[in-house]
Order: sequence, then structure tokens, then C-alpha cells
Amino acid sequence: MKEKTKTEKNILVAFILNIAFSIFELVGGFFTNSVAILSDAVHDFGDALSIGISYFLEKKSKQKPDSRYTYGYIRYSILGAFITTTILITGSVIVIIGAVQRIINPVEINYDGMIIFAIVGVVVNFIAAYFTREGDSINQRSVNLHMLEDVLGWVVVLIGSILMKFTDISLIDSIMSIAVSTYILFHSMRNLKAIVDLFLEKTPKGISIKEIKNHLSEIGEILDVHHIHVWSLDGYNNYATLHIKTGTNDLAKLKSTIRKELKEHGINHVTIEIEGKDDECNDENCKVHYEGKTHSHHHHH
Repeated sequence: MKEKTKTEKNILVAFILNIAFSIFELVGGFFTNSVAILSDAVHDFGDALSIGISYFLEKKSKQKPDSRYTYGYIRYSILGAFITTTILITGSVIVIIGAVQRIINPVEINYDGMIIFAIVGVVVNFIAAYFTREGDSINQRSVNLHMLEDVLGWVVVLIGSILMKFTDISLIDSIMSIAVSTYILFHSMRNLKAIVDLFLEKTPKGISIKEIKNHLSEIGEILDVHHIHVWSLDGYNNYATLHIKTGTNDLAKLKSTIRKELKEHGINHVTIEIEGKDDECNDENCKVHYEGKTHSHHHHH
């Protein structure tokens, strides 16, 4: 048995806790007739599922690059986040529909049962959040975020159930449920956008191609910089490829200068194509205008 990374062990613990807990909640929701608890059950089940998926994909994402995945398996981690997010969005929508129906046709709710379940909920989730607070992948962060959300969700349910016990306004239950679900929905949508950006190879956040181009152009030996592509595998590992036109013969020095400059921009993996000053870059895409400077060029057909 190889030594597991801390992240993986945490994820496994969280998975087992969450599965057990969401079953417990499902029972609790039916027993107390509370849609807020049911919405938490859906939420927790979504979490458990996502954690299970993250667990396997997180393991896979640690694999080293090979001839089949030359960039390594890092994106599997993002795939996990994508599946999870989709599940959470679906779950939230279903719960919101249920809660709205409740508002139209109210039902009896067992408030005392709710209070007991909510206390257990706060305690269990607090422990789980404590266990998953460390880790470094985007997956781990989202797992921990779910845990903290669960704690908050249960605190809300606890306050709500105490309020209902004294006021007998069962509407509070549905409102809490909708609030929790809307919150999950909002976060999931934001997550989804970040994931889609990665898959679409969007230039990573905080990186300005224009700025990179300007900084590189200031290096004396560089006559021209073009064809800059920057992308990210997982939101942390940024890659760049670029073409440099130069007259210098000391390429090693030039390359190391370029790599240093790009490291400052948060790019650690750089592929540089060097062109002599008389080389003509034939690639059509070379003519992409990064900052609206028009390069005069003629197409030869």
C-alpha cells in the first residue's frame, strides 16, 4: 500500500461521512416532514457523490505524463469538479421546485425532530469541515467549501426550526430550503464557468498577453515576439508557447531570460520557437493582432 497523499485520505474520510450522513438526513427529512432537511440531504448526497468522483479522479490526476496523455492527467481533477457541479445544479433545481410546491400546499412539520436533527447536523459537519481543511487542489478546495456550506446550512436549519417551534409558521421551512438551494446553485454556476473556461483554453485569469508581449519586447536581443499562446491545465499550472525573432547567437542566455520573465507572469512551462532575423513566419495565425497594431503583410497565393 503506497503512502496516500493527505488530500486523498481526507477526501476518502469525507466521502464515507457524507454518504452515511445523507442517508441519515433522508430519513430525518421524511420523519420530520421537513423540506429544508431534505434539501440538505440532496445537497449532501451531491457532495458525497462528488467527493467519491473527486477521490478517483484526484488519484488519476496525480499520474505522471505518458505517451497517451502528454500533459499528464491533471485535467481529470477538473473533470471531477465538472461532474459534481452538474449534479449539484440538477439537485438544487429539483429541491427548489419541491419547496415551491410546499409553499402552495403546506404540510405538518415535526419541529422537535427538526431541532434534534439540526444539532446533529451542525456537529457532524463541523467535524467533517475540520478534517478537510487542508489540501491544495481545486477539488480539495471545493470539497472543503461544501463542508463549510453544510455547517452553515445546518445552523440556518437549527435557527429556523427553533423559530418555527415558537411561531408555528411552517413557511420558514420552504424558505430555508430555497435559500440553501439558491446558494448552491449560484456557487455551482460560478464553478461551472471556471471549468468551462479551462476546457475552452481561455487565457488564464490574471495573465495579460499584451503585457507579456510588451515586457518581452523590451529585451534587447528580441526583434519580434508573436504567436503567443497561454493556457492552463487546471487553473494553477500555466503553459505558454511563443515565437521569438532574434539576431543573437547566445540562445541559451536569451531563453533563460524569457523563462524568467514569464515565471514572473505566473507561467512555468514555456516552449520557445526561435526564428533568425531573416526567417519569415509562414503561419497564418502569426498575424493575429494582439493589440490592434496592424502588421502590414501580403498573402502570396
